[in-house]
Amino acid sequence: MTRVLLLFVVANILAFSDQGNVAVQAARIWRMTNERPIIDQFFQLLSMPNVASNLDAMKNNAEAIRKMMEQRRIRTELIQLDGAPPLIFGEVATPGATQTVVFYAHYDGQPVDPSQWTGSKPFEPVLRDGMLEAGGKIIPLPAEKFQPEWRIYARSASDDKAPIVAMMAALDGIRAANVPLRSNLKFVFDGEEEAGSPHLGSFIRGIQGRLAGDVWVFCDGPVHQTRKQQVVFGVRGSAGMQITLYGPKKELHSGHYGNWAPNPAMMLARLLASMRDDDGKVLIPGFYDDVEPLSDAEKQALAAVPNLEADLKKEMGLGRAEGAGRRLEELINLPALNIQGVASANVGAQSRNVIPANATASIGLRLVKGMDHRRTIDKVIDHIRKQGYHIVNSEPDDATRAQHAKICRITGRDGGYNAVRAPMDLPVSKKVVDAVKSARGEVILMPTLGGSLPIAPIAEIMKTPVVIVPIANHDNNQHAHNENLRIQNLWDGIETMAALMGMQ
Repeated sequence: MTRVLLLFVVANILAFSDQGNVAVQAARIWRMTNERPIIDQFFQLLSMPNVASNLDAMKNNAEAIRKMMEQRRIRTELIQLDGAPPLIFGEVATPGATQTVVFYAHYDGQPVDPSQWTGSKPFEPVLRDGMLEAGGKIIPLPAEKFQPEWRIYARSASDDKAPIVAMMAALDGIRAANVPLRSNLKFVFDGEEEAGSPHLGSFIRGIQGRLAGDVWVFCDGPVHQTRKQQVVFGVRGSAGMQITLYGPKKELHSGHYGNWAPNPAMMLARLLASMRDDDGKVLIPGFYDDVEPLSDAEKQALAAVPNLEADLKKEMGLGRAEGAGRRLEELINLPALNIQGVASANVGAQSRNVIPANATASIGLRLVKGMDHRRTIDKVIDHIRKQGYHIVNSEPDDATRAQHAKICRITGRDGGYNAVRAPMDLPVSKKVVDAVKSARGEVILMPTLGGSLPIAPIAEIMKTPVVIVPIANHDNNQHAHNENLRIQNLWDGIETMAALMGMQ
């Protein structure tokens, strides 16, 4: 039986079947008979550099995705704002539909350092026959079938081009099998999520009337560490700043001036140590005051999450975990202060016997529902001031240096957004969970994703519930070098997207 005939037979069976989720079945059959074309299209998209600051490259990405969408009869438009990558908006109107589902993903990726990638380049996708860390080797693309444990290595393979490809393949399968859609579908693909989505609010306000829906489904982040599908109802907010402390105007010989000239690297170490204890608890006064407690339903959901503490510590080479005995899933529902990087003078072969002239730290804040990102930043700055530092916004001049014993320059504090969390017991939340279960079986419900997504502008402007349904493997090296996607996660993602498109 030819593949075309097989599809014809299966399509007609599915079109009249009332057993199971026919959209999921249709997507599975389509994927099984089109694995290589799906991967080919994915590789083409992954080969396009996509750092948000490179507007020309982002426009190329947007045009490629628009063509993918228009080939599937999705009415598509690129929305432009000065200084920002295009927002991609698409729409599929379904006659008689009583609900609208809005799918969100982003097509930009984190910046890359090609020298850190092993055996391949960030924008030259390769297929490996397993995890790189487990000895997975680069192999050629097969003519047809792909093994589930093979992995694709490239920037944005998991974060976040995979869901876009999964959505397109899901729609292909649904249409090939003549499965009727029950919802209007809308697609919003963001081009600067990794840069904090600074223009998303303006984009949304510009086409607000066209973005109305019953639920937004965010397709970003990883599945649970057990490889079970998770459905998440909120994200932590994000804020941050860069602080620079000052010592002498220029580096000084540590023998001639040690014990006399203040060392800004040591000052920075003490300042950072004053902000949190050994278990990760933030010591800044009032930091936790605005935290909104979890509901009983959310606490019950957390209690049902499998305990993987021992496995995770082994996988990540950790002899201890922070949190004073609390589990990971509980801790990501609390705010956090993270030291993202520290720089002062040089180390290693470049190390010199000097007292540094300055020392800098990048601080990241993860916020939970109830906290305001601006107010939280102010609390951190107040804490720095109480440690005796004079706060400046630019390089201190000689007069400022002479007047103040301890000086801290603060930059990069203007971005950020608040946490959002939708109730688990909303009717539309239950619809999403039921749809995902129809594709993936048992699912894990989580109140909050550990990372941050730009959900706040949507919740604030559109007043629409947002539910997160991620598809990437948890060990995907997200934001790091050697980012990857497990093949089975892509196949599962196609069926999950089909289930959501066929949601009743």
